Amino acid sequence: MSFEPAALIRDHIRYMPAYEPILPFEVLGKQMNLPLERIVKLDANENPHGPLPGVKEALAGLQNINNYPDPECRALREELAAYHHLPKEYLMVGAGADELIDLLMRLFLEPSDGLLICPPTFGMYAFDGDVNRAHLVSVPRLADFSIDLPAVVAAIQHERPKLVFLAHPNNPDGSLVDPQVIETLLNTPTVVVLDEAYIEFAPPGSSYLHQVPTRGNLVVLRTFSKWGGLAGLRVGYGCFPSSLMPYLWKIKQPYNVSVAASTAARISLQNASQLMSIAQELISERQRLYEKLENITWLRPYTSQANFILCRVVGRSADELNANLAQAGILVRYFNQTGLRDHIRISVGMPEHTDALLAALEKLE
Repeated sequence: MSFEPAALIRDHIRYMPAYEPILPFEVLGKQMNLPLERIVKLDANENPHGPLPGVKEALAGLQNINNYPDPECRALREELAAYHHLPKEYLMVGAGADELIDLLMRLFLEPSDGLLICPPTFGMYAFDGDVNRAHLVSVPRLADFSIDLPAVVAAIQHERPKLVFLAHPNNPDGSLVDPQVIETLLNTPTVVVLDEAYIEFAPPGSSYLHQVPTRGNLVVLRTFSKWGGLAGLRVGYGCFPSSLMPYLWKIKQPYNVSVAASTAARISLQNASQLMSIAQELISERQRLYEKLENITWLRPYTSQANFILCRVVGRSADELNANLAQAGILVRYFNQTGLRDHIRISVGMPEHTDALLAALEKLE
């Protein structure tokens, strides 16, 4: 009798939708039959400047990589604590903020427990919710991508979700969550998780990181992928209420952050002023890109506080526009999902990347 192991797979995983990640740069080049230097990659919100020179030097000189990394990332957490002026006891490092998103769900969610999200938003919230068999409570955003606060409050009262995930700024539109929304949610019986992956591109004072120690139900997540140019190394961190930390340490994978990732993040923090200068350059380029996109009659760009700009495409197919730009070697992001099928998202690149994009758009007029 033959035995088929796939028959034993858990049903919720068998039928859950898969996450659709961006393809690797090299794979895209082969698919497009273009050399990598001819591709303008504006589809994944990566930092076009890449890591700082000091990071590359430190990685080239790494020692003792035959040994396991520190399971508590003590050195990096001390650097983070000094940088943010917070006790390191509130901080945990993960293999990207993605790992910490999943860790929070594993900590709180029994099968069918509620998880509230406000789409369109970062797809990993729903993905990890599916993996953890959460009951997904989805409250769509309003037409301008703002949070429908009365609907969210009603959903919390009716569905009693344990976790609420909000991207601040939101991906894909780049809007910050209204402070009234955050304050209202912090006064509900749920854990509010603010994902601040793009906060370094937002106005000063937008972050809620420093409020975590005084708010018993607030979690704030950060990443080095965008600001630090370390997306390929997968390193993020979170600030958590002290009451949660013993349990997070208990369930975290022991050696989750590599020596290379930890080293790169430490050097980045030690040279944070350079990263802030680069962030300011990207903010300036975001403004230039926004103004140019406003002049294209069939695009409606949204004001963004992140390192990307979402555009509604008017009078033509956004999917076809995405394909036409790809043929020209310009990669942007198209989302084939409710509320976004007439939109494209454009990452902010170097000035020459903006120029190449604009030239390709002009040819499509």
